[in-house]
Amino acid sequence: MSLKEQLSEQQKIAMRAKDKARLGTLRMLLAEIKQKEIDSHESLTDEAIVTIVTKMVKQRKDAASIYDEAGRKELADGERQEIVVLQEFLPQPLSADELETLLTAAIADTGANGMQDMGKVMAVLKPQIQGRADMGKVSASIKAKLA
Repeated sequence: MSLKEQLSEQQKIAMRAKDKARLGTLRMLLAEIKQKEIDSHESLTDEAIVTIVTKMVKQRKDAASIYDEAGRKELADGERQEIVVLQEFLPQPLSADELETLLTAAIADTGANGMQDMGKVMAVLKPQIQGRADMGKVSASIKAKLA
């Protein structure tokens, strides 16, 4: 079953359970997927959907931190609830050891030996870790290894 089909099925389950918060999040995600499909004139792959989900999780985290700074706890909690729902559809996160192994292999494969080669390493790593690791932390790890 494709990720899009799983999302549709989960939407139906949320409707039957009358879980408004979950249903709203799933509808928002499916609307974003539909918009991307309309824009590109083709059906999205699971990898493209994972990219969308990852982007939406990052947006929710940013919004939650802004709401916390502004003292709007109820809005921040709503964003965190959406994050929990969205993360269900992401692949399992990589452990620190797995990430380190992939990072070392990517540096070796590209022959990177300085900061000027960081883009090459990121290009190799991104498809392997998309949605499974925080790209900001990965970038910092690459900088530390190449410096």
